[in-house]
Amino acid sequence: MDEPRPELESRQLHAFVVLAGELHFGRAAERLGIAQPPFSQQIRRLEERVGYPLFERTSRGVRLTPAGRQLLPAARQALEQVNSGLEAARRTGRGELGTLRLGFAASLALTVLPGVIAAFRQAHEGVRLEVHEMTTTEQVRALHAERIDVGLVREAVDREGLTAEPLLSEEVVAVLPATHPLAGERRVPLEALAGEPLVLFPREHGPEFHDRLVELCRRAGFTPRVAQRAVEWQTVCALVAAGLGVSLAPAGVRRIRITGVAYRRLAGGSPRTTVTLCHRREDSTPLLTRFLETARAYVAARGR
Repeated sequence: MDEPRPELESRQLHAFVVLAGELHFGRAAERLGIAQPPFSQQIRRLEERVGYPLFERTSRGVRLTPAGRQLLPAARQALEQVNSGLEAARRTGRGELGTLRLGFAASLALTVLPGVIAAFRQAHEGVRLEVHEMTTTEQVRALHAERIDVGLVREAVDREGLTAEPLLSEEVVAVLPATHPLAGERRVPLEALAGEPLVLFPREHGPEFHDRLVELCRRAGFTPRVAQRAVEWQTVCALVAAGLGVSLAPAGVRRIRITGVAYRRLAGGSPRTTVTLCHRREDSTPLLTRFLETARAYVAARGR
């Protein structure tokens, strides 16, 4: 079905509003930068469209007719709405307006996420930011389903149709019961945890990060024995405090203050995990581009 055409053209309305302000054909035409004859033709076509004279031309000058006075407020409002819509469209095209939907892994709320969000909001006050806490697996599904626009995950996500960009790396630390013999050490050799029961999140929630931690253990010469599983890092730490095992976690988890837990750096090169920006490969909207640039600049400024 064809869209209805507007009954009045915006350039004719513009000419009408300018003439209503000047009440002089020559000055109004000059203000618009056109010759007086084509300007007068626009006013005449508008009057033909309305069906009644909008201006009364007398020897004493030009003045609005009752029909013209009735049309003037609506004409001004229509032009303001068009101009407002054009400016909003341009700002959206530049990535200054709109809605950006961001997914993030819970542990990133303890590290880079607050700073990135604050930097983006400060630079893009017209953008509405929707933030969703999700596991890595949930973020991948949401990206494919176009429920989010960008995700912050741990480790590179290799999925069809998605682009993964390393943003920063974060140290991996040991999470120990405060009564554990190794809790008295400044650094803990990873191989010293061989044989310890491990408290870890389920692999299906973040296979890449899960496999990274398992790989670190294997490089240290042992296969980890996962005894307990929990989705939230706070729960992981609580289970460690209860003596159900030890864990390996991103260094930001140290901000979780739970009595009975000791966080210790790992010896031998300080193993690290990578924080990754993930988005749809074909998505190159200005709004997404601005978010990626902000995230990169924020991390670069911190020297991470």
